[in-house]
Amino acid sequence: MDATLIAVAALWGAAAGLLLPRAAYRFSVEPEESWRDACPAGHALTGPARGWLGSTRCAACVIAVPSLPGGATPAPSAPAGQGPSAPVGQGRYAPAVVVPVVTVLACVALAAATGARPEAVVWLLLAPVAVLLAVIDRRVHRLPDTLTLPLAGAAAALLGGASLLPEHGGSWISALLGGVALGGFYFLLFLINPNGMGFGDVKLALALGVALGWYGWAVLFAGGFAGFLFGALYGAGLMLMRRAGRKTGIPFGPFMIAGALLGLVFGGLAA
Repeated sequence: MDATLIAVAALWGAAAGLLLPRAAYRFSVEPEESWRDACPAGHALTGPARGWLGSTRCAACVIAVPSLPGGATPAPSAPAGQGPSAPVGQGRYAPAVVVPVVTVLACVALAAATGARPEAVVWLLLAPVAVLLAVIDRRVHRLPDTLTLPLAGAAAALLGGASLLPEHGGSWISALLGGVALGGFYFLLFLINPNGMGFGDVKLALALGVALGWYGWAVLFAGGFAGFLFGALYGAGLMLMRRAGRKTGIPFGPFMIAGALLGLVFGGLAA
């Protein structure tokens, strides 16, 4: 059963992960900007769900730009008023390999640790959204409310459903308290140093706290601490390589999510 579950998790991760690069490209904008609706060359993004689903390969760019001798493909010129283009070769406007691979690995790790317990379905549904948030935060240091708040609500609702099924490995009440605790802790850090902790991190902490709290306070503490540890190691590495200073801002969301993933894996194995 576990082998089947892992195979299903890998397929789900691959299918969901392939849809994330376009969504990440569209969401990766500054706070005052609207979500992107065109490729860097200005061609409208079309497809299911009003263009949110689809590949990161712009067919219009491929048609508009013929290949040069030797197989090279020049960057197409942007239409008037659209700004410079920045395709990633052969009409691609964003990387499309790393994100699906990371999503597959995350889903497989969660499925292998959790087994056939009901919460495994919850983790598989939430994992792609968490990966999407990590990618967006890494690119533009932003965690959109349209993703963080629904993620917290979905985590609470789905785990509530899982708690009604037999053989679940956690506690829904503990999950809710975990969300309040971790969210409250990040909110306190935000109040103390708003320049060092974004409010998007506070909202993300609500969702991660609910997930980690499902397995109890020890897992909540371990997953939360791991996020800070990963972030500190990354920052220290940047300073050692002289690529950042003590006041350089780094996206903290990816480290929060990585720490939560580690906590859930250990929590699933111990449950």
